[in-house]
Amino acid sequence: MSAAAPASTHWRAARLMLGSTLLFGLMAVAIRLASASLHTFEVAFFRNFFGLLAALPLLLRHGPGLLRTTQFPRYLFRCLVGICSMLAGFWAIGHLPLAQAVALSYSTPLFATIAAAALLGEQVRARRWAAVVLGFVGVLVVVRPGDAEFSMGTLVALLAALLSSIVAIQIKQLSATEPADRIVIYTTLLWVPMSLVPAWGVWQWPQGIAWAWVVAAGVFGTGGHMLWTRALKLGEVSALTPIGFMQLPVVAVFGWLLFGETLDRWTLLGAAVILGANAYIAHREAVLARGAASAASSSAAKPGE
Repeated sequence: MSAAAPASTHWRAARLMLGSTLLFGLMAVAIRLASASLHTFEVAFFRNFFGLLAALPLLLRHGPGLLRTTQFPRYLFRCLVGICSMLAGFWAIGHLPLAQAVALSYSTPLFATIAAAALLGEQVRARRWAAVVLGFVGVLVVVRPGDAEFSMGTLVALLAALLSSIVAIQIKQLSATEPADRIVIYTTLLWVPMSLVPAWGVWQWPQGIAWAWVVAAGVFGTGGHMLWTRALKLGEVSALTPIGFMQLPVVAVFGWLLFGETLDRWTLLGAAVILGANAYIAHREAVLARGAASAASSSAAKPGE
């Protein structure tokens, strides 16, 4: 293979990740706009319903065989935790400044590192623990407990990130045996009825432009998920993770244009610290993964040893 081919693949992965980031940013804006007239639970349901419609072409492309799996209990658990994370995250987007809600969502990889050590027995060495601690310093900068600007709503955003980290662990386990498209289709199929249950208690039909916002949230969310899974399949997490930071300026611009919000320096500083910690964690995980793959390859090449 020529040297140009890998470079082309890396650029494609970067473009897919950037597209995913922009779509997730636009999804957050659509959720915020829909939340002006609809309860968070309803916004979550409609995001999942229209997201399922956007994902159905996957089922048409692969056929019913895409649904064949031996991991259904794991899908069920992953989606139950995921819907709780979604409800908390959507509430944060609807009630906190957009940039702050998104900045706190960046803490998910920090919680995921802790969860990997606690639930999977993954060995996390001193440098990654130091990055986790630094990341949570960034979280404190964003949240600013004890400050006059502190909001209890930031704890809801952190709960969403914590639950999302458990989902990330589940996806990591599922991805070992399940294709990305099966994970996407099962997630959307299960999330629709799961999110309908809480939405039913506060139900009211969207009116006027609110329909556009809930449709957009579903399409942008599913589109972002599809691009994200494909980007990670092509490129390294350590190289792609920093691109996710582009979501912050996207939502900050829309927050300023549509809602008169300003991006305060503490949110920006805290987000930068969290992102730096995440980038280092992703880099270390990529280095360790390459080392493990190299060791396995060497061992396979010398079966007699």
